[in-house]
Amino acid sequence: MLPRSASSMPPPPNPTAYFPPPRVTLPSGLEILRTYSGAVIFLEILFGTIVWILVASTRVPLPLLQGWVMFVAVTAWFLSIVFLCVFLFGYANRIAVNWNQTDFLFHGATFVFYFGAFLLQAAATSLHHFPRKFNSTSQEKIMADHEYNISIAASIFAFATAVCYGFSTALALRRWRL
Repeated sequence: MLPRSASSMPPPPNPTAYFPPPRVTLPSGLEILRTYSGAVIFLEILFGTIVWILVASTRVPLPLLQGWVMFVAVTAWFLSIVFLCVFLFGYANRIAVNWNQTDFLFHGATFVFYFGAFLLQAAATSLHHFPRKFNSTSQEKIMADHEYNISIAASIFAFATAVCYGFSTALALRRWRL
């Protein structure tokens, strides 16, 4: 029989032994904006904002294509803001995650989706001269000239945003592998 002061339960394990420290090579706070990665993330947010404002400002003639463009643009914009805030507010140092790998996976996946959204936006733009209804005798186009110009600008900014995500992916891969 055990004495009353002795416990039959072992002491609880040390939680720090099971959670490795976070691996972060990017600085926290406002210093993140002084790095190439921080500046490119800022450009992703800026160009992404312009993309979804431009797509939202047109009458959507092809909801399936441009709906996906809007979904990708708004989702990537929101997740990029969250990702930047994690570093701005220093949460990256508190959350035990390999941030270099997370950075690479996030930007790589977002690059693939944004490049696809760019292709869909460009495809929707290229169809501007087709008639709205194929069985109609009216000559109403899918897009008016003003909407066509806005759609061209959305395609250009979607490409610029995809390039920014691609550049972030390359920087993250370099950081992750070093």
